[in-house]
Amino acid sequence: MTMQNTPLLMSRILGRGALLDPEVEVVTQQINGTHRQTLGKTWARANQVANALRAHGIKVGDRVGSFMWNNYYHLELYQGVPSMGSVLHTLNIRLSPADLEYIINHAGDRVIFADEDLLPLLEPLWGKIPCVELLVICRHGENGESSFENQIDYDDFIKGQPETYDWPDIDETSPMGLCYTSGTTGKPKGVMYTNRSTYLHTLVESLPDALGLSSLDSLLGIVPMFHAMGWGLPYAASMLGCKQVMPHRFMVPEVFLNLMQDEEVTISAGVPTIWQGVRAELEANEDKYNLSKLGRLTCGGSAPPVEMMRWYWESYKVEMIQGWGMTETNPLGTVSRKVAKRSHLGTTEDEQFENIAKAGLAMPSLDIEIFDEEWNALPHDGEAVGELCIKGPWIASEYYNDPQPDKFHDGWLVTGDVAKIDSQQYVMIADRSKDLIKSGGEWISSVDLENHIVAMPGVAQAAVVARPHPKWDERPVALVIMSDGVELNSDAVIEHCSSIFAKWQLPDEIIETKNIPLTSTGKIDKKAIRAKMDEDGYQLPDLR
Repeated sequence: MTMQNTPLLMSRILGRGALLDPEVEVVTQQINGTHRQTLGKTWARANQVANALRAHGIKVGDRVGSFMWNNYYHLELYQGVPSMGSVLHTLNIRLSPADLEYIINHAGDRVIFADEDLLPLLEPLWGKIPCVELLVICRHGENGESSFENQIDYDDFIKGQPETYDWPDIDETSPMGLCYTSGTTGKPKGVMYTNRSTYLHTLVESLPDALGLSSLDSLLGIVPMFHAMGWGLPYAASMLGCKQVMPHRFMVPEVFLNLMQDEEVTISAGVPTIWQGVRAELEANEDKYNLSKLGRLTCGGSAPPVEMMRWYWESYKVEMIQGWGMTETNPLGTVSRKVAKRSHLGTTEDEQFENIAKAGLAMPSLDIEIFDEEWNALPHDGEAVGELCIKGPWIASEYYNDPQPDKFHDGWLVTGDVAKIDSQQYVMIADRSKDLIKSGGEWISSVDLENHIVAMPGVAQAAVVARPHPKWDERPVALVIMSDGVELNSDAVIEHCSSIFAKWQLPDEIIETKNIPLTSTGKIDKKAIRAKMDEDGYQLPDLR
């Protein structure tokens, strides 16, 4: 017997929840109360937006940009744009104008959807992104304005459009999503997700041994939908019929906790700094919130402190699930659960938290390996340290219109992380092979900052390193050697950097020095710099 060769298309699963349980709600925080609409209405509007885009001339394969928070408009785009065969390009609202200009032009976005409060961030780009034909403004009752010549409000754009769409029967390897990563030196690089890769990622992410998402869940998605497609959660929730709760621009612990209580949230997702802030609010107001329905918090972006994971378990019986991944991995690569194997059923709580502190076990269908400098696979003994590589059906094999051969080797994605793998097959991230700084879940390139600072008149040499920070995980600090006779002006250096870097990418401190240590090959020895900074007491105060 031969099985049907049905292509794996997102249009086949994204409307499933709305079909099975149409009255389940999508709840979005607004400036006054919440906006509420059903899954059925959301899917109908996703069909309308597809019809409106087609009427505008958007075709299969065309890129449509979103410059938005997590809200019901964004969810409608998540459902409608990929289903019609077009590509949703989620623009990171935290990028500098220079990076946004580059990625919009590189992607060739024809339409941009933007939340009205974010319109001022797009103003510097008008006249520099000729590919954009139309700006669609998503209104939330805040009267935002734009000077872009061809604009329309979202609800006017879809008004009168049919609530059904004949989704095209396209190849399953057709692109459906585009995210850019600025995680390495140089220009941001685009990762193009296909229907097949995201379909498979959606299924595996929902497995009980992964995030365990089910139709019974109420999901609060805090991780931005412009970060690696919101870790794929909006897709899984749409497929299953979960209740979806979205904070929009109100990204503060009090809002998260009120939503968790009022909307009976069972699972949420965010980076460690989010959960540190939520913990501080809970500790300050112990009896204010009822979190009896909350069962799991997923945490990614950087490793959460074990002490914090224990606190949530011991205080609220909430399991914190650690995940590791990258934009290039769609993004789920590994997951660490409190009890991840049958053989762990008899382990002590200390042993369970020892495991959950690791980056985790590879998701089904993914291969993960560590290699030495000659590309020999290293033993999984918890001791050997090597370059972490990964491959599988939702792992990038190249960047969009940007060959980067050093990032791919013999079918493997070279992650840029240095890691160990133990005998139980847990991945443990040891360090990053490139000196990147991860601040609040966002990457900052130390080399790009260095190169820009050195280009400033009067600066002879510069080194940028990460310094631990209690809230943001890491923050950049710049060491500079000034030319003879030139005095350091820290404010001028910051102003110079702000011309191309976003505010959150700027160094926290500029430190003048007479000597920057170098390795035997003449490269900046950042390990020695960090050791000297510790020795000299250049530590940030505890800001908690």
